[in-house]
Amino acid sequence: MKFAFFGTPELAVNALDELETFGLVPSLIVTTSDAPVGRKQIITPPPTKVWAEERQIPVFQPTTLKHKEDLTLLSDNTWDFFVVFAYGKIMPEWLLSLPKYGTINAHPSLLPKLRGASPIRSTLLTDLSAAGVTIMQMDAEMDHGPILYQQPISLPVPIPGQELDRIASLMCGDLLAHVMQELPKGTIVPAPQKHEDATFCTKITKDMAELTIDPTALPTGEEALACYRKICAFDGWPETFFIHEKKRFKIKSARLTEDQKLVIERIVPEGKNETDFKNYFA
Repeated sequence: MKFAFFGTPELAVNALDELETFGLVPSLIVTTSDAPVGRKQIITPPPTKVWAEERQIPVFQPTTLKHKEDLTLLSDNTWDFFVVFAYGKIMPEWLLSLPKYGTINAHPSLLPKLRGASPIRSTLLTDLSAAGVTIMQMDAEMDHGPILYQQPISLPVPIPGQELDRIASLMCGDLLAHVMQELPKGTIVPAPQKHEDATFCTKITKDMAELTIDPTALPTGEEALACYRKICAFDGWPETFFIHEKKRFKIKSARLTEDQKLVIERIVPEGKNETDFKNYFA
């Protein structure tokens, strides 16, 4: 089976690792350009490029997909699938239809819930019932195409975002492998989405991560749950924070008790090292 994989971040590497366990290794990785990272702005390759080079798999890093004449590496070859997960660029319709079995996308929510750029973290923030993975056939509209396979993730309470990232991305790889093996056999019938039920999520920004709390009297009840959902949703990045006496405190770990009380365990005070919350606030 010959396929190209379109993906960029560490999440996509998790899916690639899972595909590899099924003997499904892409003939080409398509990803974004190397980019400056960190305070020193060191030019760094995308994680999927590193993964590919470790396996001597060719890598293609087009700056845009708008110009057909620049994409001969894709258009001049015969493909069974294009597989897309967390790529980061809009793909033109002519490109989607090139492979024999089309272009399939792994989206980490139960579509049509949470279409858009941040489904995993938005699940934690707004709708635990949307937790899961959808494999869909891509069309010209965002997260709009017919569903090939879905599997929910049981999430009775919020969990840290980085843990849900790991669970969902591995499931994406597992379900992509299933669809890639079964779709050519005709055992999977695409099902249109119920577009009238669609919900949407936006790109997460740093300013969304502020909590308005009094660290000397932490919230309880519904307010505590709302705060904990934000702490989970923004785990790893951008990381939840609060302001107290004009100082910024980043929350590194917290929990919600059975009686709905927010407990903050570890913080990073502005300009200082990580420490126990109780060192500052009794």
